[in-house]
Amino acid sequence: MAGIWVYAEPKRGAFPRVAFEMLAVARRMARAGGADVSAVVLGSGLADADTAALGAAGADAVLVLDDAALGACAVEAHAAALEQLVASHEPDALLFADGAMGLAVGPLLAQRLDTGFVADVVAVEADDEAGFVFTREPYSGKVQADVAFAADARPMIATVRPKAFEPAAPDPTRHAPVVAQQVDGFGDVRQTVADVVRKASGRVELTEADVVVSGGRGVKGADGFALVEELADVLGAAVGASRPAVDEGWIDIQYQVGQTGKTVAPSLYIACGISGSIQHMAGAAASKCIVAVNRDAQADIFKVADYGIVADLFEAVPLLTEAFRARAAKAS
Repeated sequence: MAGIWVYAEPKRGAFPRVAFEMLAVARRMARAGGADVSAVVLGSGLADADTAALGAAGADAVLVLDDAALGACAVEAHAAALEQLVASHEPDALLFADGAMGLAVGPLLAQRLDTGFVADVVAVEADDEAGFVFTREPYSGKVQADVAFAADARPMIATVRPKAFEPAAPDPTRHAPVVAQQVDGFGDVRQTVADVVRKASGRVELTEADVVVSGGRGVKGADGFALVEELADVLGAAVGASRPAVDEGWIDIQYQVGQTGKTVAPSLYIACGISGSIQHMAGAAASKCIVAVNRDAQADIFKVADYGIVADLFEAVPLLTEAFRARAAKAS
């Protein structure tokens, strides 16, 4: 078997948790097939990227391509570069994070290479006949779909759901050589990224958070999200939102959880004033424990919640906040 590649996307010099989760998956795949694991890092100005962390987490080599054309969101350039690297090294599989870049570059690369693609993978198992079987959970987790690639569909390209796997404990004695890569241009890139706008936040990244507090239409306005944010601050949690709240302009789209937003898988998901539509639960169903606060006892959210509070959120959420604040003060 050829190598297993992990597309590791640095963010301000560091790699997100999902990169290390994918390395753990890649190591299991590599052991099953007798392959090496390579982390592939593409970007512009990568001198400060912490590539040593990738080796400690399981990479046997780190392939780095640093070029001004590979800026943030440069989807076509990244796909063109990977197409050439795949042709040179012939990896057996290539894993992306199930996020903005992975869902843009992965399918485009699969089309360029005439191979298969599977999104939002939550499990990978070795198979004597198929090589590997990738499991995903469509329809908001109501069913499981096992997907195998045809024998001639290589590399196998997949996106991995963040927090679906546990990263391995870093081994500081593992060192992966950093191997600089080159490509012969980027072809006809029709895409131009004019600017990348970032909003600073002191909270944990939504897709990596262990606790998420989300607000929906029931918060009734931007002012209502102050209650959601206060509870999140007490819990050290990320803030999320349903699409109706985003569509109303009460909160920025970067906080949207759901089918057209982000997928989260925290240990605790607190849904405040969220009805629980299938579109929202597509992004939150993987949460280990769901607590719902809604005054409508018939709301769909109670069908999937582990704990339900039938109450006005403007009364219940402040009580929760005070209870968690008191517990934190007692623990300290």
